[in-house]
Amino acid sequence: MNDGKRGMLFATGAYLAWGLLPVYWKSLQQVPADEILAHRMTWSLGFVAILLAARGHWGWLRSVLGDRRVLLTFTASALLLSANWFLYIWAVNADHVVETSLGYFINPLVNVVLGMVFLRERLRPVQTVALLTAAAGVLYLTVNHGRLPWIALGLAFSFGLYGLLRKTATLSSLEGLALETLVLFLPALLYLLYLELEGRASFAHAGATTSLLLALAGAATAIPLLLFASGARLISMTVLGVLQYIAPTLQFLLGVFVYDEELTTERLIGFCFVWVALLIFAGEGIAHRQAALRSPPYALDNQ
Repeated sequence: MNDGKRGMLFATGAYLAWGLLPVYWKSLQQVPADEILAHRMTWSLGFVAILLAARGHWGWLRSVLGDRRVLLTFTASALLLSANWFLYIWAVNADHVVETSLGYFINPLVNVVLGMVFLRERLRPVQTVALLTAAAGVLYLTVNHGRLPWIALGLAFSFGLYGLLRKTATLSSLEGLALETLVLFLPALLYLLYLELEGRASFAHAGATTSLLLALAGAATAIPLLLFASGARLISMTVLGVLQYIAPTLQFLLGVFVYDEELTTERLIGFCFVWVALLIFAGEGIAHRQAALRSPPYALDNQ
């Protein structure tokens, strides 16, 4: 199997896993979201530590622990990641799977906005049209539901800001996740011990299946991230950009057809605005990359 096919396989596997993740959290619906989050933080570090030990890959840690800037960056990214995880787990188990899918549909457009604000990237005209179309969809949903789709926006912006921090970070995906979970580990463990002392812990008290699923939350977190990192190195950003819509599409289908969440005509119209925006955005991105590849070298240098 060549690199391209392996990259497609890895990336598709990652997005399929993320798309089916609501099924995992729904199986833990009897456990409060904050407790699930604490287990996810705790067991993720254990899983990542096993991978690092298997590779004998520990040398980076000493230099990182002595670098205040890196520690501050990854503390901030860890806090954003934990906020995103908590909101997602809570929303899924509170029957808002469809709205979580909206968050990850608009996430690529939020990334463009963040790039414009923080990295001074310039929008191309068609990208502006896509953003305005998506904004119209969010406004339509807000007017018809009487509230902002805050779950979707919270997920999109927390993950977008997380990605912005990781974009400027020096560590690989595995090293970065290890440092983030290291930052989160002690508070999470102390909270789990507190729940145990209070007699409110689910682990080892709510059945073997629940305990096993809580313990495997680390693997459920780390495996898709590692698959994604492996796939992203082997395939183009164009292909990756198309594949990324697998996850929210699966989430949307699960919410509507498996968990019977309400999909009113007004809500569907709002989603259609966002889907049209994504088609415009993805099509413009593909056309721009193809034009850049066809341009002579001097034209590329002047872009």
